[in-house]
Amino acid sequence: MVKISLNNIDYQGLLEAVFLAAQDAISVVDEKGEHILVNPAYTRITGIEHDDIIGKNAHYDIEEGEESVHMKVLLTKKPVENTKLKLKPSGKTVVAQAAPIIVNGEMKGSVAVLHDISTIKDLTDKLEEAEKKLRQLTYKYKPEDIIGSSKAINEVRKLIEKAAKVPATVLLRGESGTGKELFANSIHAQSSRSHKNFVRVNCAALSDSLLESELFGYDEGSFTGALKGGKKGLFEEANKGTIFLDEISEISLNTQAKLLRVLQEKEIMRVGSNKNIPVDVRVIAATNADLSKAIKEGKFREDLFYRLSILPIYIPPLRDRKEDIPLLVKSFIAKFNDEYGRNIVDISEEALRILQSHDWPGNVRELENTIGRAIIYMNINEKVIDTIHLPHFNKKKSPVDDRVIAYEEADSLESVLSKTEAEYIKKLYYKLDKNKTRTAKELGISIRSLYYKMEKYGIS
Repeated sequence: MVKISLNNIDYQGLLEAVFLAAQDAISVVDEKGEHILVNPAYTRITGIEHDDIIGKNAHYDIEEGEESVHMKVLLTKKPVENTKLKLKPSGKTVVAQAAPIIVNGEMKGSVAVLHDISTIKDLTDKLEEAEKKLRQLTYKYKPEDIIGSSKAINEVRKLIEKAAKVPATVLLRGESGTGKELFANSIHAQSSRSHKNFVRVNCAALSDSLLESELFGYDEGSFTGALKGGKKGLFEEANKGTIFLDEISEISLNTQAKLLRVLQEKEIMRVGSNKNIPVDVRVIAATNADLSKAIKEGKFREDLFYRLSILPIYIPPLRDRKEDIPLLVKSFIAKFNDEYGRNIVDISEEALRILQSHDWPGNVRELENTIGRAIIYMNINEKVIDTIHLPHFNKKKSPVDDRVIAYEEADSLESVLSKTEAEYIKKLYYKLDKNKTRTAKELGISIRSLYYKMEKYGIS
């Protein structure tokens, strides 16, 4: 171990070396609050040269409205810690610490150390912006997806905009296929909660016991198969954001009572726990059922109904806004062009007339399915949807049959589209003697897309 004699150390030289080497900005003012000394890091962080700051007052290097840590020290004769300041002209954000300089019991000035956190702040801001964009990308729908210019849809659009400005509970009512989830997403995306989570729950898809644990979470050991450490519920996941309870009419009276408590007390209790957890969640509920009838039949709590319907919004069926069909068809053509790699440019007047004469029991979902199926029926060189591509609308059938078929189509579209696409690709592939390059060219897709689809459908 090497011993160093303190008597041989050049303290002034050591202090000067430390002062010059410090990465944080150091500034010193006299008892009048005028700068008398700064280190090289000060110029790098503030953007002010040494000669320009000497003699200037303590407020010279900070943004207007900021409180100088030097002046605070000179007034109170006490140290100041962890004060965030914005500097000028660099615009950087720093955390400042300052302390009095006392010689022989007299205040001679103040010394401050400024730590640059602007890089951290920039990274934090970028992270928050990235998270916001990521949440926006995770929205299944966006406000601009509300297609239509009819009086009926414009009235709904106005109510959606009003609902977005307040945190009140919203009840969306409308037939199946009218797009209630679209409107719920739109309310959230236009609200002050848009940077937080939007959580969708299909209440009809879960059993009563499972729904309760999914909504409110559970503690460890609360039931067989419970995860170690327990699990957050969807209300906790949606904290500060929005939870969308679709098909709210399907929940049991027991779960209704617990949901009512959440709305009233703004807190949840996990399954198997006796501890209340506060939550700040905006609730949007939706149903295609007649809740007034359900209340009379004892299937839905009246008090919960009034809690949910603070701001009721009725989504009109497509048959009440048929003038929106051309715009909807145009948007669906664009959507399926992207999905299927097609280049459909229009729909014939006769085909559009047929669509506008239909009552659409399946609403917008049925119309979307119809356009998707029509495009699949089209040959690769066809660019305009015509009546021949709407075979189900050309057949003579009773209104009852039409309604049944419409609902069957809405429920099984994905499988029908996949099956039709697979059969068409396979037929063309074999017709062209299994020439992948020619098949991709005939289909109007890239060879890479063809390989993907062939693997997806097991075509060899």
